[in-house]
Amino acid sequence: MNNEDELSGEGTLEGGEEQELFEHHRIVADPRQGLLRLDKFLQDRIAGASRTRIAAAARNGNVLVNGKAEKPSYKVKPKDVVSLVLPHPVREVELAPEDIPIEVLYEDDQILVLNKQPGLVVHPGHGNWTGTLVNGLLFHFGKLPSSPNQPVPRPGLVHRLDKDTSGVMVVGKTEDAMAHLAKQFFERTNDRRYRALVWGDFSEDHGTIEGNLGRSLKDRTVMQVFADPEVGKTAITHWKVVERFTYVTLVECKLETGRTHQIRAHMKHIGHPLFNDAQYGGDRILKGTVFTKYKRFVENCFALLPRQALHACMLEIDHPATGKRMKFESPLPQDMEAVLAKWRVYTSARPLEDPGEAFDAEEANNLK
Repeated sequence: MNNEDELSGEGTLEGGEEQELFEHHRIVADPRQGLLRLDKFLQDRIAGASRTRIAAAARNGNVLVNGKAEKPSYKVKPKDVVSLVLPHPVREVELAPEDIPIEVLYEDDQILVLNKQPGLVVHPGHGNWTGTLVNGLLFHFGKLPSSPNQPVPRPGLVHRLDKDTSGVMVVGKTEDAMAHLAKQFFERTNDRRYRALVWGDFSEDHGTIEGNLGRSLKDRTVMQVFADPEVGKTAITHWKVVERFTYVTLVECKLETGRTHQIRAHMKHIGHPLFNDAQYGGDRILKGTVFTKYKRFVENCFALLPRQALHACMLEIDHPATGKRMKFESPLPQDMEAVLAKWRVYTSARPLEDPGEAFDAEEANNLK
């Protein structure tokens, strides 16, 4: 079932008898929310739901604001509580084991450490009820414990990576292991490192980005930095340069906090979006020349790496049972390595002081 299916319900039975309604979504408008039509407000916040279907649901009395049914044209104000209510219970998710390949880096009776491939959603959710890492874990490792109070079960998970981010993840195989690992993530006693290819060059070799992160007021699918300390959650990212390519830079990021899209949003905030990160504006040429051959070169890189250039390269934790400090590493995946190789050829072949110089035939072949 997707959100378009959910929105088809009406709240009144034939003859006027009221049905019992169940709350499927509850969204509290941000304190800084500008006036925005109700149907547009929900379209930005419910994945996969069209504005037309949301408007129809509102006209049917299925959209409440502060407990009262409102029309699609209602203007949402700061701190309004918006609910989508439907005449059927919220879907109960049945997690089915699926034979999804999982690359195991380490396993014992307490923990499982894996190398997540890009393109794999970590846990079921709207639009991704099957084909997730969780489905694969159930197939290969059987029943796993799940954290309480989760609307959708997430067996074994204490942290996550974005769908198109690759790299190291740890899974708890027992309730005690999950609790111990979750505490490490909460108290920041573990160490997480990422490699990211970002647009632009840096004047310094290292630095720290601090800025509260929260959902964008314009697009709820992305995060943004807020200057107001009362808005969003504290987020701190430490970075250092690994390799420079004039127009793009390979950096290593150490997370002091673990917010949604933290590296992606922080890097955009300082003017260095991740290479080919469509959600944060990195999927177009942001640095370099206007020459056609350079454009073709970048487009070829995008084709080799059809995702944001972000990889969780290292995770260091205390073992839940022994207390031993353990370090797990994952080399850069093939798609990132291929793009880095092309940038090395590009920057070594061209005089940096004259990036618009004409290509010779041999160099042009290297850039294909």
